[in-house]
Amino acid sequence: MLYKAYEMQRNWLNSVSTMASLSSEMLSSQANPWSYLGIGSMTANALDVVAHATASYGKPAFGITEIEKDGEVHKVEEATVMNRPFGDLKRFRHTGLPEDSPRMLIVAPMSGHYATLLRGTVERMLQSCIVYITDWADAKLVPTHEGSFDLDDYIDYLMEFLEHIRVEGANKGGQRPHMMAVCQPSVPAFAATALMNANNSPAAPQTLTMMGGPIDTRESPTTVNDHAMKKPIEWFRQSVIASVPMQYRGAGRRVYPGFMQLSAFMSMNLSNHMMSHYEMFKHLTAGDEESAQATKDFYDEYRAVCDMTAEFYLQTVEEVFQKHSLPNGTFTHRGELVDLGAIDQTAILAIEGERDDISGLGQTKAALKLASGLSEKKKRYYMAEGAGHYGIFNGSKWREKIAPVVEEFIAAHG
Repeated sequence: MLYKAYEMQRNWLNSVSTMASLSSEMLSSQANPWSYLGIGSMTANALDVVAHATASYGKPAFGITEIEKDGEVHKVEEATVMNRPFGDLKRFRHTGLPEDSPRMLIVAPMSGHYATLLRGTVERMLQSCIVYITDWADAKLVPTHEGSFDLDDYIDYLMEFLEHIRVEGANKGGQRPHMMAVCQPSVPAFAATALMNANNSPAAPQTLTMMGGPIDTRESPTTVNDHAMKKPIEWFRQSVIASVPMQYRGAGRRVYPGFMQLSAFMSMNLSNHMMSHYEMFKHLTAGDEESAQATKDFYDEYRAVCDMTAEFYLQTVEEVFQKHSLPNGTFTHRGELVDLGAIDQTAILAIEGERDDISGLGQTKAALKLASGLSEKKKRYYMAEGAGHYGIFNGSKWREKIAPVVEEFIAAHG
């Protein structure tokens, strides 16, 4: 019933969006005399904001077609190099990079948003690396005959992706891959690294960069952490899990819907989101189309959401936020205890944002202590001053302050 009610609301809001958009165009048309009056222009702008706020969004494109490097513009090639039911492996490269350049796997969060949320991360790392990224699927579009997908499967996918990148790199004269996990996937990426080090895998990453990850959520707990810890796992199973409706390919699959994840995050900073839309209205009224478009672009990405499988979501809540299995040394993969102390080949960089309200200070840094078998020379911590959660991997602070630290770390341990 939950999903069906949402679909009814979505269809109604799409109608509202269409009507608002048409009305805005009519009121702003030069053929309409009202467009030359202040009230007509203001109403058109208000309707434009309404149209944008009530529209629904599908999966965005990465849209990275070219990049400037050393004063030259290079065409970017985007390719899907591995297809899996619950997520593909995408590769980005350009002619300005030698084939033996470092190969970086960026692990995107499976947390309600598409991998395109890390478009800026990919773009910046293309300056020095051939970039791969996990392009996770929308669970409502994965047929039930493809089976389940949980935290163990997530770790398996990462190890398979790293092996593919290693083979591809070896054929081009490169070395072992590097891995960067942004937020939630820091946990499975850390676990996969430990397993591969323990098994002396030739695909074990040379470096692992974890950015704003919930390695130990007992450190500086945030509102997100408190919410996950205060309620029993059965509450989540009964309150936020729904079945995919019949009109989707994954009909019948149990999922944590993306629209619920989005609602939760929007409600955390509702006043800020309302103010952003008011500022958009003011920009439109003042004729500042560029600023208004920047706000639209952000929300086009932010409001494009996808579903997660119920088993992955529930296992993550329980193991990461409630049992703290990784820092407690009780985290298992396919029944095998994950020994973080086995990491002795992979250099680790932990990055945190000073103003991160999703993964508090100290949560990612905890990984450095947990990797007890790793030489201190292969560990580094960086705290990005003034950066919030999204500022760690996108925006000017990421491009100018944080990315150079990552590149320097890769160069030192490559």
